[in-house]
Amino acid sequence: MTTLFEKIIAREIPANIEYEDEDCIVIHDIDPQAPIHLLIIPKCVIPRIAESDTSDPALIGRLFQKASYLAKKLNLEKGFRLVVNNGFDGGETVPHLHIHVLAGRKLEWPPG
Repeated sequence: MTTLFEKIIAREIPANIEYEDEDCIVIHDIDPQAPIHLLIIPKCVIPRIAESDTSDPALIGRLFQKASYLAKKLNLEKGFRLVVNNGFDGGETVPHLHIHVLAGRKLEWPPG
């Protein structure tokens, strides 16, 4: 079954794209939980972080480096939060690993 993110990557579904390279696409979340809410999505399908295997560490590292790059590009020096949901109880709604980048307001703790 093709995920929503695969359809976005294939341009079958439109999205507001912030950044793209050979590893990933970064889009604006359609239901933002902060003034800035981006999704860093790998182009290869990894269903969730708990299912990443030993061939994925370099890619996963590059995804987190993209978050750092985006924080600099978007002047998020006041701070930002990275979130990776895993499984239904963890808040996962799309079975395709992605990193949420939340910023633009003071983020509370605990998150919810």
